[in-house]
Amino acid sequence: MPRVLGLDVGTKTIGVAVTDELGLCAHGVTTLARRGTKRDVEQLAELAAKWGAGRIVVGLPLEGDGTLGHRAERVRVLTAALAAAGLAVEECDERFSTVEAEETLLAADLSRARRKQVIDRAAAQVILTRWLEGRGE
Repeated sequence: MPRVLGLDVGTKTIGVAVTDELGLCAHGVTTLARRGTKRDVEQLAELAAKWGAGRIVVGLPLEGDGTLGHRAERVRVLTAALAAAGLAVEECDERFSTVEAEETLLAADLSRARRKQVIDRAAAQVILTRWLEGRGE
């Protein structure tokens, strides 16, 4: 089974997670600096090739009531560009993924500085884990 990349797309960074070889678990792997849609797509295509990922799951930041807001529309620009580049893309509701990641990092007793370094990839891991869990439903 090809691996899957999970993305937490922000305005300045993109957190990236990847599944294991069996597609059972998600692991945060890196945080990319945003460099414009075209360069972001290039970076993500390189990561997908490196990890042998056949699909990219992008966290969609819906509003609290489940509607699309301006943040979700901006993420969809990247999602459309990834799809136009020939990558298989799916969206996943990412509401409260950063909060969940922060709680996990706090429970692991990471320092504030270390949490700041890994929060984006941890949120991507949460998004990808949700997607993996939703496949069985």
